[in-house]
Amino acid sequence: MEKIKIERPTIEDVEEMNQFFRLVVVDTFAQEGLAGLQDNIEAEIETKKKYLSMDLNSNGEDRYFLIAKRDEGIVGCIDYGTANELILSSTDGEFEDIVEVGTVFVHPEYRRQGIANKLLYAMYKILREKGKDEFCLDSGYTIAQQVWKKKFGDPDYLLKDYWSEGFHHMIWRVRLRDLVNGE
Repeated sequence: MEKIKIERPTIEDVEEMNQFFRLVVVDTFAQEGLAGLQDNIEAEIETKKKYLSMDLNSNGEDRYFLIAKRDEGIVGCIDYGTANELILSSTDGEFEDIVEVGTVFVHPEYRRQGIANKLLYAMYKILREKGKDEFCLDSGYTIAQQVWKKKFGDPDYLLKDYWSEGFHHMIWRVRLRDLVNGE
């Protein structure tokens, strides 16, 4: 596999990132059997664009992205920032002072090649450098939930049938000190 570079995004990456968000979100919804939910797809894409803008406009203070690049371009991304409203309302504000790690996206053609793990490890390092000892994350995507359960165990919060019958939403609280070998 070609070398993956993990770096901060720049203004020059915005157009490619916006295309990347669209590609990954549309693909993820299709994989989940939700391709018909166009309003939800567009809302998800717009949220990711907003987060990227927040990062660039605040130099990483309001939201903080890392991107994975290969010679072909952007193949992955991850970010952290203030926990989203769903996390805060579902936990009665318990995670108000904990950052949320999110937007862990990998290009469909590059999945299962360790890119998400490289992004996670890089983010763990950044969080530690910034004095954070824990983070939260959430997912309503069943495929991603399986990955997070394998990596972090059962969720701290299970919102049963949140999206519809059989489609749950899960929220994890992860303490960096509890991760084995940085994983």
